[in-house]
Amino acid sequence: MTKGLVNLIPPACVAAIVCFWAFAPRAVLDYGWTLVITSSLITLFVQGLEFLFERHSGWRMNWREFWTDLFYVVLGATAISWVSEALAEAPLLALKHKLGIATPWAMHWPFLAQVALVIFLIEFGQYWMHRLMHNVTPFWLTHAPHHHITQLNAAKGYVGNPIELFLISLSVVALFDLPLPAIFCAVNVLGVVSTFAHANVRSDPPIWYSFVFTTIRHHSLHHSVPYEDTRCNYGNSLILLDRIFGTYKEGEASVVGQDERRRLSIREQWLFPFQPILARLKQRPAPTADVAAG
Repeated sequence: MTKGLVNLIPPACVAAIVCFWAFAPRAVLDYGWTLVITSSLITLFVQGLEFLFERHSGWRMNWREFWTDLFYVVLGATAISWVSEALAEAPLLALKHKLGIATPWAMHWPFLAQVALVIFLIEFGQYWMHRLMHNVTPFWLTHAPHHHITQLNAAKGYVGNPIELFLISLSVVALFDLPLPAIFCAVNVLGVVSTFAHANVRSDPPIWYSFVFTTIRHHSLHHSVPYEDTRCNYGNSLILLDRIFGTYKEGEASVVGQDERRRLSIREQWLFPFQPILARLKQRPAPTADVAAG
């Protein structure tokens, strides 16, 4: 019975999030920090479940992993969020106004339909960006640090090279006229699904959930050690897209990582995309004494 209840935790969390954003008082929904607070509580809640319902002992949290994860959670909520707003969302919104693009029909949709639209818009873009990263070398170099993690935990979705974190955040939601509660609800739904998909929690949701949403089984397989095995299950939160576009693969992995499972430091994660350039610079012959003198 306990196992059955644990399996229902992810869908129950999705339902709770939708109810919160649909029925919370307007003052709460309009408060600028509400999304940050709810996102933080989601991560903390799922992180706590790892201690109660551990999936793999090899993924058990330690202090080194905790501080690294915390660093990236804060980075994502501050610098990455600001850069995404300044370099992507604000220019896109300005372009929308300049071209006179309007979608008033979206404002009249039912709340659940609005949330579903935002989820689709974000995940559709992330799916193809994620797939591009696994099939084109320059993009893979930005994404590879995320695959060098050697265990999966609740906050691991935040871990990666800053370039990749920016690229994966891009979306076209700003082109649509939608109420903020629907957008924030969709962001939280995607957040809780992605958090469970990275978490060391012994929860296997029912088929009606896992057919649509990504689970730890799907995503752990995506983090398999052989590079070729990572080229599947690209949906960060919507595994349904993999089923539609033929990249779905069944299975699960308990051993994750890349390059003989070498764990990268934060410095190595940030420098990883520039490895080819750095390698060429190291190979350049040092100037001779005569040249240096001249």
